[in-house]
Amino acid sequence: MGPEMQESIDGIAWSVQDGTGRIVLNAPERANAIGLASGTAFARAVHEVLAASPRVVVLDANGKVFCAGGDIQAFASASDGLDALLGRSIAAMHPSMLRLARAPCPVVSVVGGSIGGAGIGLALCADFVLASSAMKLRAGYSGIGLSPDVGTSYFLARRVGAQTAKRWLIRNEVVDAQQCLAAGAVDAVLPANELMAHAQALVVELASASRASVAAVKVLCDRLEPGDLAAHLDAEAREILACAGSADAWEGIAAFLERRRPDFSRAS
Repeated sequence: MGPEMQESIDGIAWSVQDGTGRIVLNAPERANAIGLASGTAFARAVHEVLAASPRVVVLDANGKVFCAGGDIQAFASASDGLDALLGRSIAAMHPSMLRLARAPCPVVSVVGGSIGGAGIGLALCADFVLASSAMKLRAGYSGIGLSPDVGTSYFLARRVGAQTAKRWLIRNEVVDAQQCLAAGAVDAVLPANELMAHAQALVVELASASRASVAAVKVLCDRLEPGDLAAHLDAEAREILACAGSADAWEGIAAFLERRRPDFSRAS
C-alpha cells in the first residue's frame, strides 16, 4: 500500500487511509454536477487513489444529491461549442472511468441521494452499490437532447438489462430506490440513518479479502459481459458529441433552464 493522502480540488475530495481509498463528490451547492474542472479533478483522484494500491475504494457524495449529471449551466454558456466542451470533459472522464471499473480492488458506491445523467455511470460503475431509501434515478439525457456518457448506458444495461435500460433512458422515468433494487440497479437499500454504518461494515469486510482472489474474480466475471467497456466508452463519446452539435441539444438545454417542456419537433 502506498502512502496515506488527502486532497480536495474543484468539488472532488479524495484520500487513502488505512488501506481504504475514498473519492467524494463534494460540491453539494451545485448538486455535485460534473463540469470540466470537476471531471479533471475526478480523473486525478482516480489516478492517485489507485496508485496508492488500496484494498478497497469507496465512492461517496456530500449533500442530498449524489450527482445530478453534467453541468447544464456550463453547457448553455459554452463559448466554443457544446461538442468541444463535452469532448474535453470526456477526454478526462472516460479513461478514468475505465481505470476505476477495472481496478483490481473492490469498489463500493454509497448513494445517499438522487442520481441523474453522468451520476448514474459514477454510481453504478462500482462492484457494490448501496443506496439510501431516499435515492431516485432519472437519466435526463433524452430531456436535453443528448445521449449517455461516462459509461452510464453500459453500467445501467449491465445491471438491469438492455430493455429496462432503454426504457429508463428514453422515457426519462423517475425510478425510486425500491424499483432500482428490484431491477438490480443497486445491491441494497438502507434507511438513510443506517447507510453509512452498513457501508463501513462492508468496507471492513472487503478490505480483509485476498487481493489476488478479488482481482481474479473481477477479471473473470467481467469477461462474461457482452461487449467491451473501452469500445463502449468510445461509442458513447461519438454519440454524445454528435448529439451535442444538433439543434435538439440546444433546445433541450434551453428548455431545462427555462423550466419548460422541450419541443424537439421544432428543433429537428
